[in-house]
Amino acid sequence: MSTDLGEQFARTLATQDADGLKHLLAPKVNFRALTPGRCWESDDAEAVVDDVILGSWFSPECSITRIVQLDHATLGIVERVGYRFQAKLPDGEFIIEQQAYLRAETDKISWLRILCSGFLHKE
Repeated sequence: MSTDLGEQFARTLATQDADGLKHLLAPKVNFRALTPGRCWESDDAEAVVDDVILGSWFSPECSITRIVQLDHATLGIVERVGYRFQAKLPDGEFIIEQQAYLRAETDKISWLRILCSGFLHKE
């Protein structure tokens, strides 16, 4: 497994690059996520990127302005990446933190779990 795949995922997400995210995910990715208001599930990379990550969480009105923190580690066959973004929305600036756990097959993310803090007003 590429030990920096999680970091690549976080950096690509920060640029809101749909094609780049789809390139990192296996077409049949096992995806589960938890945000403050909802549980998310999909097994299709296109749907994960277009409908969930960039369609709902970081929609076009959301602009990620910088990566505040990024750290990652390998735990056996699982990679963990934690990232905190600063983002701008029409109603202000926010901080978002996510923890992601992933496994890869043939250098593509095939299993992905994400826990999200939600959008917290920047102080």
